[in-house]
Amino acid sequence: MYAIVEIAGHQFKVEKDQRVFVNRLSTEEGKKVSFDNVLLIEDGNNITLGAPAIDGAQVSAKVLKHLKGDKVIVFKKKRRKGYRVKNGHRQSLTEIVIEGITTSGAKKAAPKKETKKAEPKVEAKAAAPKVEKAAKKAAAPKATGKADDLKKIEGIGPKIASTLVEAGIASFSDLAKAKSEAISEIISSVRGNHVTDTWPAQAQLAADGKWDELKKWQDELDGGKA
Repeated sequence: MYAIVEIAGHQFKVEKDQRVFVNRLSTEEGKKVSFDNVLLIEDGNNITLGAPAIDGAQVSAKVLKHLKGDKVIVFKKKRRKGYRVKNGHRQSLTEIVIEGITTSGAKKAAPKKETKKAEPKVEAKAAAPKVEKAAKKAAAPKATGKADDLKKIEGIGPKIASTLVEAGIASFSDLAKAKSEAISEIISSVRGNHVTDTWPAQAQLAADGKWDELKKWQDELDGGKA
């Protein structure tokens, strides 16, 4: 039996006891994890297709360790300009072992049922307006501030920009304060090799309004890599 399952944004063909390297997961080493987005299951001559996922199917696994993949060398050259850049990138990965494939009956909706069974319904309704007002007041400064166009940073595209915004990095000043390692962790689910070393420095120039200096530097960059 094998299954095709989506894990951390990628699709894998997995079997029981198979070891798989996936994009970094947040689960700690030694703990179990399950994946509900099962697209196909083959059991002998029986093949079940999802639309897109198979209802009740699940792949269970155990996290063995977190590691980094092999270094990928990226070399860029511009003719007649004497421009050569060589960079390396190591993707953050997690090694897991497949423990089982469930074809049906998996308790996929269990977390949702727990949230619905909140007993103090009356208290929740009474407190809801206060909580909503407090949330709006807390969010007001962020809502009034203008979000910057992070795509102006060399190496950041629409997908990465939206991923950073969802993680709370919505302005040049936010990006300038972030560490490149933390940025790499945030965008680890985005396809492609992304080197974030220069992004905070670029963002600082943008936050300071030094656009001419930033543009001059970006002419020498390739996808955010110095």
